[in-house]
Amino acid sequence: MAKALAVRDSAERMDPVTSLPFFGVHLAAIIGVCLVGWRWWYPVAAIAAYYVRMTFVTAGYHRYFSHRAFKTSRWFQFVLAFMAETSAQKGALWWAAHHRDHHKYSDQPEDIHSPRQNGLWWSHVGWILSRKYDETKYERIKDFAQYPELRWLNKYHLVPPVALAVVMFLVGGAPLLVWGFFVSTMLLWHGTFTINSLSHVFGSTRYPSNDDSKNNWLLALITGGEGWHNNHHYYQSTANQGFFWWEVDTSYYFLKALSWLGVTWDLRKPPKHIRDGVRAPMPSSLPSLPSVAESVPPRVAARPID
Repeated sequence: MAKALAVRDSAERMDPVTSLPFFGVHLAAIIGVCLVGWRWWYPVAAIAAYYVRMTFVTAGYHRYFSHRAFKTSRWFQFVLAFMAETSAQKGALWWAAHHRDHHKYSDQPEDIHSPRQNGLWWSHVGWILSRKYDETKYERIKDFAQYPELRWLNKYHLVPPVALAVVMFLVGGAPLLVWGFFVSTMLLWHGTFTINSLSHVFGSTRYPSNDDSKNNWLLALITGGEGWHNNHHYYQSTANQGFFWWEVDTSYYFLKALSWLGVTWDLRKPPKHIRDGVRAPMPSSLPSLPSVAESVPPRVAARPID
């Protein structure tokens, strides 16, 4: 508690200017709901937009760019990044680079969003509102930073959410803009952030992971399977975070369906001895990628290779 209440250095305090869009979206959602009235399909649109984007956050930002838990083509790699960025959680390279550091230092002093170290508010949203973590750590994401289209999308990370907001307005006017974009984005932010905060505080511990990660079925339902967080921290490189059939993991179901269509392949799953809690040396979750310029057939070059 003393650490959580300690005065943070000026670089880590909330920046009032760069935080304006965050609070602006909240205000637009709350005030907008009061202004556009009510129809049954408004919350349905919000929930649909929430879960579609949450799936790309979990499958794209997290399981692909952060952990390389499956393979896909270069074109769908771009789709994953674009759709994940409609969540307005900055660029895919920024997101994945910081997440890799989280696993490297999980719940240690160097972990940038640990409830143990800095309290729930900081781990949930405080660190995002700090100017200190604005920059992308390209040295932590060299495998994907070699793709110029991903670097462009990372630099212009506001393009996808703004494009989505425009489409929502053109299709459904102010009501769809308010419910389908602002309300769903607000909920999507806090749904995603619960994994940084609540899943390191509330839930059960199946495996010894040397941190405070927990399994939480409710958070799993909210986040498309990310709530099986202790599973994930125990064995990070898998496409499925629900290790057992009763652990609902809709993001994995999405990836599995894509594999039947040939869009994704080589989805990693935990070996039986891992599920049984018998630890063995874990294969690296970050195998090297070939250079874009390597002289290999174009379709092969487009595929991240283990």
